Amino acid sequence: MKDLQEIFDELQTLKKENKEIRKDYKNILLQDGEYEKITDKIAELREKKKEREISAQNELGSAWNKLEENKQKIKDLEQILTDVAMTNLMDGKTVEVRDEWDTLYEPVYRITFKKVK
Repeated sequence: MKDLQEIFDELQTLKKENKEIRKDYKNILLQDGEYEKITDKIAELREKKKEREISAQNELGSAWNKLEENKQKIKDLEQILTDVAMTNLMDGKTVEVRDEWDTLYEPVYRITFKKVK
């Protein structure tokens, strides 16, 4: 089995390789005149779409504001759920929840690394 550093190094190498390939891909697209026309049209359509969305949000009024508030509450509660689950796990307790139909949910743990400096 590979050790942690070997796996990390291989991952970094693959990420660098993908970055170079994406750079070459982007350069090829930038040289294509038709691609530029299409991206301009897409930008125009996105702007129209945004205008329609704003119009619909204004039409909803306070319901739209409630949706935005609920999004933030959901985000906060998900963070609290994670914190409580980790605390229970570290205390040796069972970590699971059930929904209204008695469906069992178990946590999925994920470890990521970030640069320190």
